[in-house]
Amino acid sequence: MHEMSHGRPDIHWPAGFSPDDAHDYDERQALVRTPVDRAFELLTDASHWPDWSPGVGAVSSEGQEQFFHVHWHGHKFEIFVGENEPPYRIGWLGIGAGVQLYQAWVLTPTEEGTRLVTANVVRSAAPKSLDVLSGLWMDRLSEVWHAQIARVSEA
Repeated sequence: MHEMSHGRPDIHWPAGFSPDDAHDYDERQALVRTPVDRAFELLTDASHWPDWSPGVGAVSSEGQEQFFHVHWHGHKFEIFVGENEPPYRIGWLGIGAGVQLYQAWVLTPTEEGTRLVTANVVRSAAPKSLDVLSGLWMDRLSEVWHAQIARVSEA
């Protein structure tokens, strides 16, 4: 069951992963000049993330679309797709490196291309002072994803 986000009814959070439950929360928007179908395809084709997403070293799906492993900056994350409504929304839970992350994406077609909204909820038992959970880390994660999707989709 999904919880509705406070202030963002278009983002659906798994139970326990709302922004109110978060160790850290970040939300970003960007416009990419590509159709929504193409943006969604790039975002959800995890096998090609290493081609365009900095820090992603390998992705292994073992034939599964709803579950896969991602090696990101030397850490292995298990990824579980929680929501998949092509081409408008996707959400996945990542577990690894002492962190639980839920990343939700909402894609909206516009006259100029696609408006991307991504929101990240991070939970961890680790102290908040760890660099991996800092606000700077969350800012960078969102900025990189948006910039790289724009670069690849508009090429």
